[in-house]
Amino acid sequence: MARSLPTAGLAAAAEPSAPTVPSAPAAAAPRDLAAAWQQRFGSLVQNLLPPVLGFGLLLVLWSIIAQGNPGIPGPQETWLQAQEIFRDPFYRNGPNDQGVGWNVLASLQRVSIGFGLAALVGIPLGFVIGRFEFLSRMFNPVISLLRPVSPLAWLPIGLLVFKGANPAAIWTIFICSIWPMVINTAVGVQRVPQDYMNVARVLNLSEWKIATTILFPAVLPYMLTGVRLAVGTAWLVIVAAEMLTGGVGIGFWVWDEWNNLNVKNIIIAIFVIGLVGLLLEWALIRLASAFTFEEVKA
Repeated sequence: MARSLPTAGLAAAAEPSAPTVPSAPAAAAPRDLAAAWQQRFGSLVQNLLPPVLGFGLLLVLWSIIAQGNPGIPGPQETWLQAQEIFRDPFYRNGPNDQGVGWNVLASLQRVSIGFGLAALVGIPLGFVIGRFEFLSRMFNPVISLLRPVSPLAWLPIGLLVFKGANPAAIWTIFICSIWPMVINTAVGVQRVPQDYMNVARVLNLSEWKIATTILFPAVLPYMLTGVRLAVGTAWLVIVAAEMLTGGVGIGFWVWDEWNNLNVKNIIIAIFVIGLVGLLLEWALIRLASAFTFEEVKA
């Protein structure tokens, strides 16, 4: 009799085994997610830790100085006073008794007017000086002579000419803000690649067409840098000018608090001035980055 083959075993061996699912991607996904979170956390720590340590060191030094000098309030006293001041920053009890908010707005208004007038004059003047060599040689000595003059030296001239504190402060802002815009715009025009001007000459473009289609886009980053420097200078100058001229403004507010021997309010004003200047700087940096381009090199 023929022996029967073990068909059951053969059938089992013939059946294809189910494919095994690799577990590596499933295990890699949590690792990638953890690595991404770790990278984000590390970047956050690197960005936040240095300024936090810097401000912490400032507070420690401030506390040590305040403990050794009873006339200087410490951080906690100043913080409590700041809460009181900013509870109603826009109160108004008369022309010389107004909240810190109104004083900041008055200073910003003067800065805006003086800076705006300086931009209207300085930017076109910078274009002309940078475009024509003769005008550059004519105006450069004058700019080099007047630019280093202290801002407050111009204030008496403004009081003499305009017969008022407010226009004199605006004049001081104007004369100190104009130089960065003139110089940076002129430098930008002079650094326009000569190939651009050769193309304009071949196309027989008018001077207006050259200024609007070639010079302005190429000079815009330089011009915005001058604007940023001018705004910083204007904000520095207005505080000192208002201390001398009086009226409403953050500089006058600081001087008035000094006359009242209110040192806590003076320290608060220092931080307010710095914060407003920081916000102006940040806004102009963002504006400049939107119009700044990198030259593509072959």
